Order: sequence, then C-alpha cells, then structure tokens
Amino acid sequence: MISALLPDFVPIWTAILAVGIFLYVVLDGFDLGVGILFRFAPDLQSRNLLMNSIAPVWDGNETWLILGGVGLLVAFPLAFAIIIPAVYFPILVMLLALCFRGVAFEFRSRDVAHRGFWDHGFFLGSVIATFVQGIVLGAFIQGFKVEGRVFAGGSFDCFTPFSLMTGIALVFGYGLLGAGWLVMKTSGALQKSIRVQGVWCLCGVCACIAAVSLWSPLLDLDIALRWLSWPNSLVLAPIPVLTLCVALLTGRALRNGSEAGPFVGAIFLFLLSYGGIAVSLWPMIVPHHYTVWEAASSPKTQAFLLVGTAFLLPTVLLYTAWSYWVFRGKVRGDIGYH
Repeated sequence: MISALLPDFVPIWTAILAVGIFLYVVLDGFDLGVGILFRFAPDLQSRNLLMNSIAPVWDGNETWLILGGVGLLVAFPLAFAIIIPAVYFPILVMLLALCFRGVAFEFRSRDVAHRGFWDHGFFLGSVIATFVQGIVLGAFIQGFKVEGRVFAGGSFDCFTPFSLMTGIALVFGYGLLGAGWLVMKTSGALQKSIRVQGVWCLCGVCACIAAVSLWSPLLDLDIALRWLSWPNSLVLAPIPVLTLCVALLTGRALRNGSEAGPFVGAIFLFLLSYGGIAVSLWPMIVPHHYTVWEAASSPKTQAFLLVGTAFLLPTVLLYTAWSYWVFRGKVRGDIGYH
C-alpha cells in the first residue's frame, strides 16, 4: 500500500547514476589521461610537473566510481547482478591497475632509487585501467547473454573486436582529456609538446567515434532503427553534426593557443558521445533485456536511499569544487607532493 503511494523514483536514480558515471569519466578520465601522456614527458622535471598537476585531486576523482557501483547495486540490483558477472574479469583488472597506479604515484617520490620502475608502473596502470574500462563499455553496448534473470555467458565473452576497439577509443579519449587539463596547468615548451599530443589524441578520438557510429547499428536492429529510420534520423542529426563541430573547434583550440578550450572541447565530445549511447540504448539498463524500471529496486528502498543521497551528494560536489578552486592555476616544479 505504501509503495503504491510513493512517486516513481526510477528517473531520479537513473539521473543520479548517469551524472555520477559521467563525472567519473571526466574527472578520473583526465588524471588517467595524464598518466597515459606521462610516458611521453621528455625529462624528470616535466614528469614531476605532470604529477603535481593531479596530485591534489586524483584520489578524490575516484569517488565517483564508488558512487556508480553502489548506485547500481542499490537502485538497480537486477542490472548489477547481470552486468558485474558479465564483466567481472575486466573490472578486476581495472581495480588492480588503479591500485598499482596509486602505489606508483606515492612511491615514486619516496623510493628514488627505483623511480624509473614506479614511473613505468604509473603509465602502465593508467593505460590498462583505461583500456579495460573501454572494454566494459563495449561489452555493455553489445549486450550480454541472459537467461531469465541471470548472466548465462562466459567469463571472456566481453572480449570482442568491438569491445577491444572501444578500449582503444577510451585510451585516446582520456589522453585528449589529459592533454586538455595539462594545457591549462603547464606552460612553455612542455605545453607546446602536450598540444601536439592532444592533436594526435583528437585524431584517434574522431576515428574511433566514426567507427563506433558505423559499427553500433550493425550490432542490434533496434539501434539501427532508432538512428536510421525516418523521422528519427532527422531528429537525431544534431548529435553527429555537433560532434563534428566540437571536434573541429577542439582541434583549433589546441593549435591556436587557447588555455581552457581543449579541455572544454574534450568534455563536450564525451558528453555528446555519452548522449549518443543513451539514445541508442534508452530505456535499457541491461541492453536488449531489461529496462530501468524492470531492473529497479522497490520504491521504498529507493526512497530510503534517496534521503541519504540528498545530503551526501551535494557535500561531495561542494568539496570537489572547492578542491579544484583552491588548486587552480599553473603548477610549478618546486612544489612537491606531500
């Protein structure tokens, strides 16, 4: 009786989960991108600057990964029960890579004798964590083998040509975010070299967006009909058009000396890509099997959890914004990480 009187919280939890995932992709994405570009820093001073640019914020950025996982578990338990077993192996690899990356971050400044080892560990941890996140994304878009309410596939079904391609796409994408962040935080010759790296990453991102856009309709008839049938193709045309325009503007910002333009452009490219995936799959949360309403927990559960989230989420947003404000501006080589 009480459940019948409660409003529908599914759209609210869907929005919270979507925003949390996007914030993780952007915030942890750029610091993973810094790790990807770290390998190409020309000397020790440059590598120290790259480290210092993310030192105050990198661990806080991973808060949003926890929100995404916990939000999926409590608000959409059926989806959690299907998706996590389907991508268990890449998630395990991702968590191990993130852990080793964090250890490398801390140890490189303390274990000077083995700094080269920790530098390589930081780079590899960033690349591996990013690549397997892309594999999870590709597997999600493709969908999972489901029988009834459980995952019925194998542990390595998530590794397909399409998911490997999305893994590569995310490496380029995070690299572009990292380049945009570093353009704002560095100057001089180092910034110039990062701009060049950003252009290469942007080219990779554009190629991968085109490949995903052409490949996705071939994966499922519903996706093809949603994008290619009339009048959907006319209504949805602004998404690819805007994506092309933002890509061109981002490339121009990387070349013309803009400070914030490359980072803002990279964020909008991710936002448009995110929107494209949502258009392809909505309202499915287990693609091709269950909608957000079918996979949701009870209204009483969602209402109870929403009370705590209403207090905690603004707090997290405020301290995140405050930390970025405090550590704004360019980084200097004489400021260490403590």
